[in-house]
Amino acid sequence: MSETTATSTTSTQTTVTREDAGGVATVTLRRPALSRAMRRELLAVVHGIAADESVRAVLLTGTGRAFCVGQDLGEHVEALRGDASTSLSVVEEEYNPLVLALAALRMPVVVAVNGACAGAGLGLAMAGDLRVAAAGAKFTTAFTGIGLGSDSALAARLVHTVGVGRATELLLLPDPFPAESALQWGLVHRVVAAEQVADEARALAERLAGGPTAAHRAVKTVLASAPTDSLEDTLALEARLQTELGRTADHTEAVEAFLAKRAPRFTGR
Repeated sequence: MSETTATSTTSTQTTVTREDAGGVATVTLRRPALSRAMRRELLAVVHGIAADESVRAVLLTGTGRAFCVGQDLGEHVEALRGDASTSLSVVEEEYNPLVLALAALRMPVVVAVNGACAGAGLGLAMAGDLRVAAAGAKFTTAFTGIGLGSDSALAARLVHTVGVGRATELLLLPDPFPAESALQWGLVHRVVAAEQVADEARALAERLAGGPTAAHRAVKTVLASAPTDSLEDTLALEARLQTELGRTADHTEAVEAFLAKRAPRFTGR
């Protein structure tokens, strides 16, 4: 991994932008609802980040009063009127690859929930690693309210995060809930004033970008497999990853810094 880079705008598209600074790739959703163009642009941006060795943390956020409210229902109605039998093929063709690509990113992903977060938008937020929410943000699973189940792995992530009981309630009764409840249930990690959410999330992403990138990747790997792996498998995975991490420059630097009683200077290698 490369060291911290200078500020640069990596790519700008119609509905999604990416800006890089200090090892952080900031991805901004420019519209509240996920149109087909937006989904494709976001997937392309995520793939670009995955291939970029200079990126050591990701910040995903929205604009205005919404983070992401899920599917563009105007576009969806047109698809229903055209051919209802294929209108939801986008779940398998577009939503699933997008969630998988986000979850597969090797670096930590911080999500700044700046406003309304609903349906597949909540699924995207849950695909990140750490979530900072604005105090006025509202959340809802939304799906059953429009006669659908769930997608974007939302059911699985809710079960893993809040347990079967709370997940069942949130999915069957898609009532909006505030950021404070999301914090209490563990859906978000910090709640701050709306005017502070961008700075708080960026500071967190910058802290992660300045940390031991390989160790972060190892933590994500273990967390992803731990819920389904046996104890033996988890122990074996941890042992393998610790052996690999023991050979990194960041581990050596951290030990030397500890002995010298100074802060470590991580380079991501």
